[in-house]
Amino acid sequence: MDFITPDWPVPERVKAISTRRHGGISEGPYSSLNLANHVGDDDRVVTQNRSTLFHKLQLPAKPVWLEQVHGTRVMELGQHEATQLIQADASISRNSDFVCAVMTADCLPILLCKEDGSAVAAVHAGWRGLVAGIVEKAVTQLAEPEKIIAWLGPAIGPSHFEVGAEVKEAFVNKNSVMRQCFQQIDSQHYLADLYALARIVLLKCGVKRIYGGEYCTYNQADQFFSYRREPITGRMASLIWLQP
Repeated sequence: MDFITPDWPVPERVKAISTRRHGGISEGPYSSLNLANHVGDDDRVVTQNRSTLFHKLQLPAKPVWLEQVHGTRVMELGQHEATQLIQADASISRNSDFVCAVMTADCLPILLCKEDGSAVAAVHAGWRGLVAGIVEKAVTQLAEPEKIIAWLGPAIGPSHFEVGAEVKEAFVNKNSVMRQCFQQIDSQHYLADLYALARIVLLKCGVKRIYGGEYCTYNQADQFFSYRREPITGRMASLIWLQP
């Protein structure tokens, strides 16, 4: 099982990883460490993959898997039973009883940490969530922005994320500076830099310490699932938690 460990200056008790696609038992297009049970894979296999992840990482609790809907709901873990499927696109934990997790296969996972190690968050940030304000809500709910450290996990890179003119306009209407994050292909299509868009949003929020953002899920087929590359595929997970 092969993990990405964020390279960022966080307190020792803050732990975080992002999975690659290897190390599980899923087969076919889900091969092999698919962690999502909503993409057509065998539920029993996904359960085993999640169990393997839990034991391999020696997590203090089972990850709280969200029902992600490209929305802006941020869930404070502890307000609901961990066994209940929560419809949200970000979660926050302020103790070691919960492990935050988001699943992606091109969308951008953003991990957030309060500088003193007292709280962490995981955010699922596709383009819809970025436009709608999921990052701003997570930052505001977590802590004062100047006390937050952010890490951008593996997402589709700027050379492969093709979007329509309406997506570009949605971002430009949000912040005109975002115009620089789009490269025109033709009159109706652009290449979008999801990492750059997220950085602008974070900086606008007041988060200055931003790390990561060097992968491309579409281009690195040997390492990552990519929905744009293969519509039937698995999902990676980005996890963050506090050690007891």
